[in-house]
Amino acid sequence: MSNILTIKNLEKVYETDSEKLTVLKDLNLNVEEGSKIAIVGESGSGKSTLLNIIAGIDSVTSGTVVAGTEKSGLWEVNSLNEAKMSEYRAHFIGLIFQFHYLLKDFTALENVYMPALIAGISKKEAMERAAALLEDVGVSERMNHLPSQLSGGERQRVAAARALINDPTLILADEPTGNLDPANAQKIGELLFSMADKYKKTLVLVTHDMGLAANGDKQLRIVEGRLI
Repeated sequence: MSNILTIKNLEKVYETDSEKLTVLKDLNLNVEEGSKIAIVGESGSGKSTLLNIIAGIDSVTSGTVVAGTEKSGLWEVNSLNEAKMSEYRAHFIGLIFQFHYLLKDFTALENVYMPALIAGISKKEAMERAAALLEDVGVSERMNHLPSQLSGGERQRVAAARALINDPTLILADEPTGNLDPANAQKIGELLFSMADKYKKTLVLVTHDMGLAANGDKQLRIVEGRLI
């Protein structure tokens, strides 16, 4: 298997007028295509920062982040211009956060198909894809409900479907069960790994839940800015 993500000598420093905080230092990571990686660490250890850098939401201070393969094309994430970054986010990665970030005035179905419309898919195809994904994640009967009418677990299922709508190569999940009760957290965790298997996606998941992390092919821990 070839690497789908290669991070070399990554450093992330936040600076203010009064202090300099190094969050990630000399961090290296290789993620094989189709693998499921769980990253754990204490609160404030830099787990979310790492995921945001991979997603292109945050920038690096130094080091390189390269996503993709020679066959499918490579993305040097830290040097993409605005247009290429939009393309990378729309087609290469799918994001699931601790908070669902569903649009409150749109139904579950509309929330899921919106990214496909933005990516240029016809409304008919986008709706068909979204409906099929909502069925796959077990909330098809709730597709015409607003987020306020859904439970926390149902909202995360909708968020998982939305992350898959544009058929991304890499799924990034940042504490996806952090806001859920233990029963729903277990169900959503199992769902993420089963969906990654079904759709043959690479998954990088950040969590403080060791039970959830145990589902990964590999468990890594951030300690003092480095992965071990």
